[in-house]
Amino acid sequence: MTEKNPSQSLTFERAIEFSLSLADFERSKSFPGHSTFHLERIRLLSERLDNVHNAVPGVHVAGTKGKGSVSALITSILTQAGYKAGLFTSPHLHTVRERVRVGLEPISEEDFAVQIEKIWPDVEAVGRDGGYGGVTFFEMLTALAMAHFRDTGADFQVMEVGLGGRLDSTNVITPEVSVITSISLDHMATLGDTIEKIATEKAGIIKPNVPAVIAWQAEPDAMRVFERVARERNSALISAADRFSVERISAGPEGQSLILSGADSEYRLHTPLLGDYQAENVATAVTAAETLAGMGYEISADAIAAGVREVSWPGRFQIFHRNGRTIVLDGAHNPYSAKRLVETLREYVEYSGVVLVFGALSGHSSHGILAEIAPLNPRIVAVQTRHPRSSWADNVSEVARSLDLNLAAECASVSEGLERAIEIASPEDLVLCTGSLSVAAEVLEDIHGIEPEIYENLTGPRPRADALSEAGELR
Repeated sequence: MTEKNPSQSLTFERAIEFSLSLADFERSKSFPGHSTFHLERIRLLSERLDNVHNAVPGVHVAGTKGKGSVSALITSILTQAGYKAGLFTSPHLHTVRERVRVGLEPISEEDFAVQIEKIWPDVEAVGRDGGYGGVTFFEMLTALAMAHFRDTGADFQVMEVGLGGRLDSTNVITPEVSVITSISLDHMATLGDTIEKIATEKAGIIKPNVPAVIAWQAEPDAMRVFERVARERNSALISAADRFSVERISAGPEGQSLILSGADSEYRLHTPLLGDYQAENVATAVTAAETLAGMGYEISADAIAAGVREVSWPGRFQIFHRNGRTIVLDGAHNPYSAKRLVETLREYVEYSGVVLVFGALSGHSSHGILAEIAPLNPRIVAVQTRHPRSSWADNVSEVARSLDLNLAAECASVSEGLERAIEIASPEDLVLCTGSLSVAAEVLEDIHGIEPEIYENLTGPRPRADALSEAGELR
């Protein structure tokens, strides 16, 4: 690995430019077939970085719904237990730095730039000499996160899968515990068109002799896949649903209080995360924490309670008030998530009617999501987000009309759509903003005055590794 002079500092802006010169299938409108994915390139990069994938004990989290929340909960619990816990997630809401955290604090601009400067020669070398093509943006971020966790002396790295599991770049690690959250139909064009096929991809993170914690599964086919794979790999399978019963004792806009009852333990917990599905996520995270404790890690009941209480995970069922209107935002981006969102709305919010600010990404089922929200009889404000894969607002409008839904307005941005929805809604109505995490992010930016990082689509040749040593490239 090429060592860099610490006095030569790459700016954050330049580091972002270098990062986005890599292929980014997450934001691209064209997506390669999943069959072309592999782990060889990320393995080569990790090996060049002194086997960084083996440097820090890990918790690996896959799933369709709730994997981000479960990852954040586990990280919060480990932090409260006194461990320095790294967290790698995707996508981000406002800044790419949110994807790499220690505790729940995003990596600093300086540290992000330092890591890019350190790993870039190896990113270039793997792309040039590895025989598998150029390193992708997500692969580079995976390596950057693991390197940052190693270099900052982290005790754990909680790694959330980006897509699928079996061929996701995070699957280069061998964790202490694997965790799989709820499975439903999503990314069908990429992962398969049945629950069994999707579950098989997610089960790819189950490692030989490594315990696997499985969340509540609405689909029996998914659980059968996980049980089979765990048997084949001699992995202890631990069902959160079998470990705990969950009773909600109170709930309101500020959070919910729960009792988790198991054969050997009981927890009285409060979490700011709202909804029955978040109660299930809490139980899944606690099951993972207990599994780690059973392996000898010191994680007390008090640390578990504090971690669940102190977790912060924006963009998931948050309630705000603006201009006398109640606003709910949620990053639901598939039909199952939308169904659970509707259930949660009916529990937590009183309203007369619903004005829906809706935008989706191409590749996600706008029709399926809107069909689940249709029983609310919403008036729809169709919007387009800044995300490069955002569906056009008129495409959303067309889907709404096909479902005989009431199209109230069509807006070119989320901010414009939110303003229009507030105008349309009466004081007794609810303004619901959903369809993708991008919608949730842009609503949060509008409400809180958050300045997002706007990443332009960069074109042209990628920066060369040797250019990093030139003073003009470093400042």
